[in-house]
Amino acid sequence: MMSFIGVLLLFFVFLIVTAIPIGWYINKVMSHETTFLEKSFGKIEKKIYQFIGNKVISMEMTAKDYTKSVLSITFVSFISLFILLLFQGALPGNPNNVPNMSLTLSFNTAVSYITNTNWQAYSGETQVSYLVQMLGLTVQNFISAAAGISVLFALLRGFKRKKCQTIGNFWKDMVRVLLYVLLPLSIIVSILLMSQGVVQNFSENLTINSLDGGAKQMIPFGPAASQIAIKQLGTNGGGFFGANSAHPFENPTIFSNFIENYAILIIPAALVIAFGFFMSDMKQGRTIMIVSLLILIFATIGIFISEMQPFMLEELQQIGNMEGKETRFGVIWSSLWASSTTAVSNGSVNGMMDSFTPLGGLLPMFLMQLGEIIFGGAGSGLYGMIVFIILTVFIGGLLVGRTPEYLRKKIDPYDMKMVCIAILTPLMFTLMGSMLFIILGEPLMLLTNKGPHGFSEILYAFTSLANNNGSSFAGLAGDEPFLNIVGGFIMLITRFVPMIAIIFLANNLASKKLTSVSSGTLSTTNITFILMLIIIIFVIGALSFFPSLALGPIAEFFISR
Repeated sequence: MMSFIGVLLLFFVFLIVTAIPIGWYINKVMSHETTFLEKSFGKIEKKIYQFIGNKVISMEMTAKDYTKSVLSITFVSFISLFILLLFQGALPGNPNNVPNMSLTLSFNTAVSYITNTNWQAYSGETQVSYLVQMLGLTVQNFISAAAGISVLFALLRGFKRKKCQTIGNFWKDMVRVLLYVLLPLSIIVSILLMSQGVVQNFSENLTINSLDGGAKQMIPFGPAASQIAIKQLGTNGGGFFGANSAHPFENPTIFSNFIENYAILIIPAALVIAFGFFMSDMKQGRTIMIVSLLILIFATIGIFISEMQPFMLEELQQIGNMEGKETRFGVIWSSLWASSTTAVSNGSVNGMMDSFTPLGGLLPMFLMQLGEIIFGGAGSGLYGMIVFIILTVFIGGLLVGRTPEYLRKKIDPYDMKMVCIAILTPLMFTLMGSMLFIILGEPLMLLTNKGPHGFSEILYAFTSLANNNGSSFAGLAGDEPFLNIVGGFIMLITRFVPMIAIIFLANNLASKKLTSVSSGTLSTTNITFILMLIIIIFVIGALSFFPSLALGPIAEFFISR
């Protein structure tokens, strides 16, 4: 078995090496340049444009127009998925006779998928039909990821353009992301997963007599591989099965685990490279890549050490805390997955997070509480990191007494208002949601554990909901009307309020002229700025969440010693 350091080196070297050509390719796609896939998808692209309307596709959009387009497809997506879930029992494509979902669970699930959260208060193999898995959930995995990437490039155009009142065309952006980025990568990952034994069929679930006393056991089937590919690539995370990527039919081997973990990070990492190419300034992309890799690697090491630390028995010291982990993955691959899925707004799991040690559970929670900007979601992670860079530039400008600038654009009060909205909204609703649930949600009836660990389960859940992650400690009953409704509204607010703020930030930046770089311009590519950015990220996270973390995982750590 490979050592922990060997796994990290193999994984991250492979990630960075492959992210460079994919990032270069994404830049060409979003710059509307011809790519090698034009022959395969060019005619389909034109047909889609004709369906939408060539006049709509050809127009440049202001922030208001771009926002209306994002919200319109979101509204249509919500209504269609909500109806599918409510009436799935009466629709075809349901060989397992799955009943209709309840009203509140349908609302929560529909919101979860349109916001790229994929919070699952249901078990996929018993509560969702194949038709809904494909036509509803898988389709939304594509659309929500494409929307995030589109908004990112609207922001980048804001930096690139000068004295302009438009930021591109949302429909054209989204179609190109879907056809030329998400679809081809999903096909490749699906084929690789099927080669490892991930199921992809339309057979009904099979019930057999198990070897354990002849007890009945259900063997689930379904079109899983195609959904799993885009759930990882689109940083969605909703599993086809209830056990998510810990299920042997969803993630059967070390190789499938490597591919799925890699798929979680590859598009966010490639977008950092694409950012450098798009802005014609690779040093800016290098800054973000260094910050993201440093924080992610150190978080992974911290989780691994925490999961290996607490055992006195010599035989357990060799394998670490295996409670809730799959034996085929062990502590090494589970630690890497836990940091990846929470740094990126993915939320899929290959083990039970509730069984991690106190500090092993704290680090994934804190990665989410940072705003999931460490690579982050598809598009949303990078624009989240950029707003932190703008905040750092603003603070640096105050320290040296100069007007703050980033990418040759002066940062004004309006920009900072949008930055604050984007940063503070998830922080505020993480804490507000936890407070409301404790006061109004009857938590003692819904928790598996009491005391600090029970509080950690609540805090983790609302951290996940407010940051559009979707993972959970699994010790909190998910399908409960109060949590379904409150959680649904939190997911909506924390996805679209920051996203709309980014769109209007992009429009304001596009209206400005480009400034000249001088000797007094604050460098955003040197070691000093990198350290300053890391400090700002951690200070915001620590000031916001240290008191609540002290009541949960930190208190549990000291009690358990």
